[in-house]
Amino acid sequence: MKNKNQWRRAFLMVGFLLLPLISRAEKTQISAGQVFRETLKNGLRVIVVYDPLAPVATSVVNYEVGSDEAPAGFPGTAHATEHMMFRGSPGVSADQLAEIGADVGGRLNADTQQNLTQYFYTVPSQYLDTVLHIEALRMRAISAKKSSWDKERGAIEQEVSRDLSDPNYVFYMKLLKTLFKGTPYEHDALGTRPSFDKTSADMLRKFHNDWYGPNNAVLVITGDVNPSKTLKTVRRLFGKISQVQMPKRPDFNFSPVKPSLKNMDTDSSYGMVAVVFRLPGSDSPDYAAAQILSDALSNPRGPLYELQVKGDALFAGFYYEGLPKAGMGFAIAGFPKGANSKKLLKKINAVLKKELSKGIDPDFIAAAKRREVASAEFQKNSIEGLAMEWSQAVAGEGRQSPDEDIEAIKKVTPEDVARVAKKYIDFDHSASTILTPQPSGKPISGKGFGGQESFASSSVKAVPLPLWARKAVESLKIPPLTLHPIVSVLPNGIHLIVEPEAISPTVSVSGQILSNPDTEAVPGKEGVERVLGELFPYGSKNLNRIAFQKALDDIAADENAGTRFFLNVLSSHFEEGVKLLAENELSPALPKHDFKIIRGEVADELVGELQSPDHLTWRGVDKALYPKTDPILRQATPKTVKALSLNDVKQYYHKVFRPDMATIVVIGQVDPEEAKTVIERYFGSWKAVGPKPNIDYPTVPLNHFSKINVPDSSRLQDQVILAQTVGMTRLSPDYYALNLGNKILGGAFYASRLSLDLRKKTGLAYSVWSEWDAGRTRSRYQIVYGSDPDKVSKARTLALNDILAMQKKEVSAQELRQGKILLLRSIPLKEASFGAVASRWLYLSSFGLSLDEPERAAKIYVHLKAKDVSRAFSQWLRPEDMVEVVEGPAPK
Repeated sequence: MKNKNQWRRAFLMVGFLLLPLISRAEKTQISAGQVFRETLKNGLRVIVVYDPLAPVATSVVNYEVGSDEAPAGFPGTAHATEHMMFRGSPGVSADQLAEIGADVGGRLNADTQQNLTQYFYTVPSQYLDTVLHIEALRMRAISAKKSSWDKERGAIEQEVSRDLSDPNYVFYMKLLKTLFKGTPYEHDALGTRPSFDKTSADMLRKFHNDWYGPNNAVLVITGDVNPSKTLKTVRRLFGKISQVQMPKRPDFNFSPVKPSLKNMDTDSSYGMVAVVFRLPGSDSPDYAAAQILSDALSNPRGPLYELQVKGDALFAGFYYEGLPKAGMGFAIAGFPKGANSKKLLKKINAVLKKELSKGIDPDFIAAAKRREVASAEFQKNSIEGLAMEWSQAVAGEGRQSPDEDIEAIKKVTPEDVARVAKKYIDFDHSASTILTPQPSGKPISGKGFGGQESFASSSVKAVPLPLWARKAVESLKIPPLTLHPIVSVLPNGIHLIVEPEAISPTVSVSGQILSNPDTEAVPGKEGVERVLGELFPYGSKNLNRIAFQKALDDIAADENAGTRFFLNVLSSHFEEGVKLLAENELSPALPKHDFKIIRGEVADELVGELQSPDHLTWRGVDKALYPKTDPILRQATPKTVKALSLNDVKQYYHKVFRPDMATIVVIGQVDPEEAKTVIERYFGSWKAVGPKPNIDYPTVPLNHFSKINVPDSSRLQDQVILAQTVGMTRLSPDYYALNLGNKILGGAFYASRLSLDLRKKTGLAYSVWSEWDAGRTRSRYQIVYGSDPDKVSKARTLALNDILAMQKKEVSAQELRQGKILLLRSIPLKEASFGAVASRWLYLSSFGLSLDEPERAAKIYVHLKAKDVSRAFSQWLRPEDMVEVVEGPAPK
């Protein structure tokens, strides 16, 4: 913590911060998690939660309006208004919003629910002032010009096509209609294409004017900010915004649920059966007991999970989604293609009825309560997660704080759970659904789909910014790393990384064992790693499955073993948790009886998986890119899995699970020496035998152009992957120029070339992104987007032209600067949660890179020139050779 404060004082001295962080004197008076709140005279409720985990802040503006308030016949009005909030307001244009969003370099997005619309930014703390300026202007008004809505309509209709191409989403929509018919809950916020075709910009402006006011909003800010100065800024920016006169909110008159059985097809590799009940909403005094009921029914020691253990289901559990006025409870189980779904549905019903008859195990109820309390502590380990937790509690549920939910949870008794179960798990008023997997057609190769059209590529032009935004983004400085982990290598070769953090009374342990089943599995034993992975939840040699899960429940720990392993545990149970993790990781039970069941389940899963459109799509990409004999094309089949013996699994385990291939990261409220002592105590006996295995793929020749269409009758929208192999690696010097160029091409919301051309200007796609998969021995580059079949070719042409333009002409100074900003600003963002920190360190360790690589890379990025980007793109990218794989209807 001392080093962290030194860095921050250094920032302050050079005038880098616009919203000063807390001085040393103030820090002695403010503790992590301390809450500051105020209600402005115009009704805006403001909550600031101090979280010094990283020099990052998250702001969430929660408007208490959603699809519930949408006009009759226009279910997506709230959703469309959310989209238009990014199309400009008086005082900040759409282009300025896009540029400012890129300049602050954070994460921004929005979400529309039934009762809530949220706008969130996560940015380096010094840019919170800039974000608050934006949100204040957008609260006052939106431009909602007809020309802007005409373009955004295309993007939102692509979003509708995408979601309606997902059978699971269609399943959810049907459940809403069944449980909540005749109420605002009978539809979600997505909207429909016909209604958007009839929606006008004036309607969206009116919706904003009716509902978007300070007296209908909650502003939540979390992170490393100065609370008193932040509140002062909020008063200055939001204090004079007028209240709105809101229309009357809709009434909710629920009719009894009529029993029904619906059958649907799915393009998933497996099927699902579900029994759904209407449960209480968050407004109900029964809400806390319903949460505990749901958690208890899903306990891995319980009878629902037992369906999976016995081989009756691929998975099984109970899930609960609470809306304010009512909620949904789901008992769900998965089955392989060809299985008897109706028989499984009867078993789920029988399990639930038996549980209601004998009562929920009090130990499961106690475990659920402990886990809910612990989960609230784990949420504090993410600045963004903390903001969303407060937003949900206050704006979504009408609480004073998340603690109100936890206190209600603590008061739940077994009698409460029994009463709620009897009242709401009512089979006479339930709905059942069966989703049956259907095979895809065979992939179709061809020379091309649709006609080629000529479209000019866009480049980001400099946009004059408001004074308040110019001040915020005028500097391009390298933010220093604020974490200073203690790194050591244990005698058995484990790389240990420890970072003490006192943000919550918890500890997170994350680890990885470098491995690659494509190079390590014995030929003919493909799928062995999947079977092994499914066996880890069955406990250790000392504790069987039930006893092991009981031990985790007793300390409210989340644990998972395998080549990627983790443990989230309260600090007071750190050693107990590590002991359980080590037992599971180093001495897995691997029971013979359960092995046979799991082997059969994996083989059955593969029957559907190998025919599923998603598998065929990505398999098509791999086959188009790599030689026929490449290890990446090895795949498990029902035959290879059924041929596996338990000895095969054990041999693979002993070959792969080695301490000299392992890295463990410990973050949280723990002394570094204690952490090292505990890890060494329980992992120190782990020994490696023989030479290290080869985990690297071979180098490959460059691919050539080809096109494939994978038919998928369930999709309305095509998913398109454009990909190519690249003859460089993560450790190549040109990696940095290529990564910078990729940020310019596809790395900024609305401000990248791909977003400008495929979404903002043409509405050809809702989402589009480009990414490097830079490996140790080879790499690949891909662009992914979703479009209607008649728009696939146009979008592809634009995307490839964007690459060609970056090769032929140097990017503009503005684009170069924005790309650098995105990369530099990401440094503190990746320190804003325990999970992000651990993921980055494990990634760096896998390449043998030092943990200060982000800072070293930043120095390289700062000095790169436009010509470096063009040269790298010209040398390594071949747009004419990018394969095109389309999942869905054949492009027109």
